[in-house]
Amino acid sequence: MKYLSIIVIVLFAVSCQTQVNFEPRKVNYDRDVCHVCQMGLTDPKFDVQAINQYGDVRFYDDIGCLAEDIHDGDFNTWKGEKYKIWIGNIDDGTWIDAEKALYRYGETTPMGYGYAAVKATEGDSLYNFKSCLQRIKEGKTMREEFIKKKKMSIGGSGKGSMKCAPGKCGGN
Repeated sequence: MKYLSIIVIVLFAVSCQTQVNFEPRKVNYDRDVCHVCQMGLTDPKFDVQAINQYGDVRFYDDIGCLAEDIHDGDFNTWKGEKYKIWIGNIDDGTWIDAEKALYRYGETTPMGYGYAAVKATEGDSLYNFKSCLQRIKEGKTMREEFIKKKKMSIGGSGKGSMKCAPGKCGGN
């Protein structure tokens, strides 16, 4: 019995020291949805994924949805002390470190925020990660035009409208 207790303690100690894999996960396009807007992920050039210290993953279909979760959601509690954020490179859809990427404004993105990640040197029309998130928080996006174009409405039921929960998808 004494040996069994020692084995259990050793196994518990080893399991607590398991290293979390912070490499990007494969997106299952038939079932992975955005954590914020609940839309299905559709485009690897705009998809975002965050991995927390426990190995849990949150997917986002647009950098703007991640920004909403960081500013208004529970992301900052969920992420823990160590985390990694990946975003699709608009040039080829490969994963790049979201915090090291630069962001170009004016792109047609899945939720209309208008920011796309690139691997490039900083320029006049490129923003770093923090600047991109701040601009989204300040409303410097293409969302209003996107919503009008898509005829989106909160709780809408008309043809071409999307149903969004209050406070989601840019709703009131």
